[in-house]
Amino acid sequence: MSQADTTAADIVLTRDESAAVGWQGAWMGAILIAAVALTAAGLPGRGAVPAALVAGAVPALWAMVVSLASRSFISQASVIVVWAFGVEISCALTGGVAGPLAAWCLAPLVASLFMPRPRLLVLGGAASLAAATVSALGAASLNLSPPPAALASGLGLLSLTTIGAGLAAGLALLAQRVRREPAGAGGQDRLLADQGLLLVDLSGTGAIEATYGRAPQGLAPLRTGSSLIDCAAPADRQPLTASLEEVLAVGEGEAGFAPADAPDRWVMAHLRRRPDGALTGILRDATEERMRQRDLERARDLAEAQSAGKSRFLANMSHELRTPLNAIMGFSDIMRQRLFGPLSDRYGEYAELVHESGSHLLELINDILDMSKIEAERYELSPERFDAREAVNAVLRLMRGQADRAGVQLRGVLPPQPMMVDADRRALKQIALNLLSNALKFTLKDGAVTVTAREADGAFELVVADTGTGISEEDMARLGNPYEQAGGMEQRSAGTGLGLALVRAFARLHGGDMEMASRLGEGTTVTVRLPVMAAVEKTAGE
Repeated sequence: MSQADTTAADIVLTRDESAAVGWQGAWMGAILIAAVALTAAGLPGRGAVPAALVAGAVPALWAMVVSLASRSFISQASVIVVWAFGVEISCALTGGVAGPLAAWCLAPLVASLFMPRPRLLVLGGAASLAAATVSALGAASLNLSPPPAALASGLGLLSLTTIGAGLAAGLALLAQRVRREPAGAGGQDRLLADQGLLLVDLSGTGAIEATYGRAPQGLAPLRTGSSLIDCAAPADRQPLTASLEEVLAVGEGEAGFAPADAPDRWVMAHLRRRPDGALTGILRDATEERMRQRDLERARDLAEAQSAGKSRFLANMSHELRTPLNAIMGFSDIMRQRLFGPLSDRYGEYAELVHESGSHLLELINDILDMSKIEAERYELSPERFDAREAVNAVLRLMRGQADRAGVQLRGVLPPQPMMVDADRRALKQIALNLLSNALKFTLKDGAVTVTAREADGAFELVVADTGTGISEEDMARLGNPYEQAGGMEQRSAGTGLGLALVRAFARLHGGDMEMASRLGEGTTVTVRLPVMAAVEKTAGE
């Protein structure tokens, strides 16, 4: 039955609602009898007691109207609220919680017993407590004289009778409701069927003991005593058996299988071990989920295959390009040194440009080759023990001329004592060269680049700091990934976007990592930390 508002003509009262209307009618009848008795006894028609009786009758009348008009949660909650307001006024006018109508403070709780929603029972208890508190405060503030003893006895009998009758009927209905719910397997079946779920109880061997709900699409109805394993396609029976054994050992788990009658479908079983050693599980149709998973796996395999193919192509292309490039650089070097005779100044200048361009192209090809090997997980380090200061100094000497031409001050901060490391010498030089090259590229004239090599917490640290243009937050999130570049078009055209990616890759191959910190207009600091420090062997004299 819908919980939405309906018209009075559409309402058919349930057993609980009929009991509630009967109690509310009896409540109003008792108040009417009390009013007639008071009139016959010659009590005045005005005063606190008649007003208290009217305030107590209003909630009952409102509750009867709501029962015939609506079953929504809000309307039923309003009944409890009106009961609370009515009885607290009645109690306050007759002496509060010490008065003869104090039992009426339980009316909101009693009214909630007739309602099927558990949340309203909590609201009824809270409303009763609030009514008792407010009526006590109201009686103290009104400071009315208590009713005469005879009248108080009659009102007390009225309150106890009405509340007692309602409490007894409400508790009886609540007990019947609780007894009905465990036997409501049909209701559970309907709920599970609406969700497309099948709840099963299994023995330790997979025999079906009980089912609740509807079998997933493609799975034949399960019979008590049959085996869940036999319901699976032959190819999935052994994995399903292993999954059941794992659940018995671990306590819970999942298993998927294709039904024997519909191999193109897929059923997912979520299983849990019960305290008695048997199993409880939920079966659901997971065909669409399985298809999406397969599509994702195919897309992933295709992407990995394409990436591997790209890496192989780059590696092969780099090897093929380096062979003729070495010849170009060798012949251009012979020409610029004029080993076989003089050349005109212009031809000599051309030979210098050819050699310089070839060197730059060789560096780019080497970067691509290294990155392709790293992506293909084919790059192997050649560790050796050496003084890290020598590798850093070699890079500083190599880049000194470029720094002077750019008008940038280049400084090296190295410790006086040796820094022995166990690392790949070429990789360490490449890290320093790439970082220093990037720093010079983004540092304007009269700026400064500082290269620091130090030992920190047992690790070798290389820090390259510049006073250049800095990097935006958007570019910072991308840098370090292959082929990603920052800066304007002029800086981007001067590289491939592999420099920082190779630095990070080489650092991670050594078990370390790279960190970057930058702010636009203030410069950038890149720190590479490598756990490669070697133990220094001291002589007896030392």
